[in-house]
Amino acid sequence: MNIGVDDRFSAIYNFLTFFIHSFIPGLYRYLYIPHRLPSYSAMSPSSTAPLPSLILVSSCLLGSPVRYDASHKRSHHDVLQRWITDGKVIAVCPELAGGLPVPRPSAEISRAAGGKAVWLQQAHVVDNQGDDVTPAFVTGAEEALRLAQQYNIQIAILKEGSPSCGSSQIYDGSFSGNRIPGAGVTTTLLREAGLHVFSEEQIDQAHALLQQLERSSQGE
Repeated sequence: MNIGVDDRFSAIYNFLTFFIHSFIPGLYRYLYIPHRLPSYSAMSPSSTAPLPSLILVSSCLLGSPVRYDASHKRSHHDVLQRWITDGKVIAVCPELAGGLPVPRPSAEISRAAGGKAVWLQQAHVVDNQGDDVTPAFVTGAEEALRLAQQYNIQIAILKEGSPSCGSSQIYDGSFSGNRIPGAGVTTTLLREAGLHVFSEEQIDQAHALLQQLERSSQGE
């Protein structure tokens, strides 16, 4: 049987389309889900080696291309770079932890509401295609909390404006670029659990608190 050139190109196109939509998102999740990133992920739970005070940080702020458009928002703040060098950073992307792919449609919390309204089932997280992605955001937030509890983390630096990670501002759900005061789904859960959540613009404040907590833990 002779296969025409058009048929061959069509077969190649179909294969590449399947590869991009099926394999690439899974590869991103494998590389960037939280338990792949922490500096101490390989340590045995029974290890008696003392851990420094650890900080939970949004993966995109560390340069991982995990945002909805496969970009990152790397922060070059000198304190954050020092934390990375000292092995104090635990990375997390709640949206990937919740099973969403990269890239993915952008999402916002509906009704100009915040993360608390999502937990109270009074609002949803909806993407720009109109799909309800609330379950993924809830699952990702729960994974972030699990990670924080696993490493006894008290401080988080999360990406401002995100429907997951926003700490003082989020978008209003209209996809018009309008920001409103509020916190994302993950930030709300972490704060309810007692964590101190800061944005990438508040790293100095987070550092001051970390030093205070470390002094307190040493009995000073």
